Amino acid sequence: MRRVLIDLRRRAQTSVLKSLRGSRLFPRTLVNRQGEDARLGASSLDAAVMVYFPGALDTMYQITPWLPTFEAVHDAHRLVVVCQDSRVAAQLREGSRVPVVTVARYGTLDGLLSRSDVGLALYVSHLPRNFENLRFSSLLHAYIGHGDSDKGVSASNQLKAYDYFFAPGRAAVERIAARLMRFDAEDRGIVVGQPVTLSPPPADAPAVDGPRTVLYAPTWEGAQPSVAYSSVLSHGQAVVDALLQDPRYRVLYRPHPLTGVTSRLYAVADRAVRESIAAAGEGHAVVDADAEPIEASMARAHLLVADVSAVTTAWLPSLRPLVVTVPHGEAISADSGLLGVVPRLRAEAAAGIGDLLADALADEAGRDARRRLVEHYLSPHWPHGSQQRFVEVVGRVLEERARLHGQVLAAGGSGV
Repeated sequence: MRRVLIDLRRRAQTSVLKSLRGSRLFPRTLVNRQGEDARLGASSLDAAVMVYFPGALDTMYQITPWLPTFEAVHDAHRLVVVCQDSRVAAQLREGSRVPVVTVARYGTLDGLLSRSDVGLALYVSHLPRNFENLRFSSLLHAYIGHGDSDKGVSASNQLKAYDYFFAPGRAAVERIAARLMRFDAEDRGIVVGQPVTLSPPPADAPAVDGPRTVLYAPTWEGAQPSVAYSSVLSHGQAVVDALLQDPRYRVLYRPHPLTGVTSRLYAVADRAVRESIAAAGEGHAVVDADAEPIEASMARAHLLVADVSAVTTAWLPSLRPLVVTVPHGEAISADSGLLGVVPRLRAEAAAGIGDLLADALADEAGRDARRRLVEHYLSPHWPHGSQQRFVEVVGRVLEERARLHGQVLAAGGSGV
């Protein structure tokens, strides 16, 4: 009887879980694994390139900026995005014309690839579930990321899992070469520019019709101490309060969409900053990531205050001043030139942000330094040639894969 009760309880839990996975109440931070496996059955993938994206809804920001480039790759080589979350797939289909499939079971993925001639897999982040696809030796695998920065994770040892990494510029290649042991970054790194930033902020600053607009765009708190770069908890309130009380500035607050996801303390700090800005009114504003693209927020700002993150790289082409916070904790930075050039802000000095920004605005030499950083962090192909360069590199890698895979098969190796 006890076994029967246990079995009934398990069946009930499974039924409830299945129902929950398909509802709007299922957490955004979990993959719902609502796949099209039954329909995919004995079918194949009509594509030479696959983007493997096993993330949940809260990671959509990692893939969405890539969609225009994926469309260009699809036009040239045929591309498919493979997801594990039906909600992610639905949003991708709404925002792009690239084919998208949702695969919940590993056996389905195995069968699809065995029946297809996919030659290259692309990855926009280091999700642990990437390894479900990295196992397949019939493909070449390339990490493309979702923004370059001087975070330590940009030189992650996880890069060794991929055949190639596509880099925005020389800064990324040199950063990785300097920090990874037993890894030939020059051989496995291909500079492609930054196609995810096709609309750079204009070099001309907005007209000055009163206070200068300061874009404060902190990153999220990370999942562990070594990647906790966010200033929301350590600097946020002091920075915002100082700027709100300074008639020289107005505040545009744009936190990372994952702020507070792993830490209630950061969620509370973020809420307090939002409330302070809302109470101030008079041109001060909070902008959430789904309200406008980051380039639009940048176009409205005269100065940037950010953490060690890809936001700084995206801002560089504007040539306008920026201040980068110093992480208050154990976060490891991997400076490739930027952090040693731009002004830095420690938590204990946050209340003096107004004068630091004034000094940055008056520093004429800083503009030339930022121009040199653009050349270092973003390749000569950026911005107008980046997408074409990316498509060409994908073609070259596909040709290499066809040659190498043919050699494997000729030697009696496996097709998968």
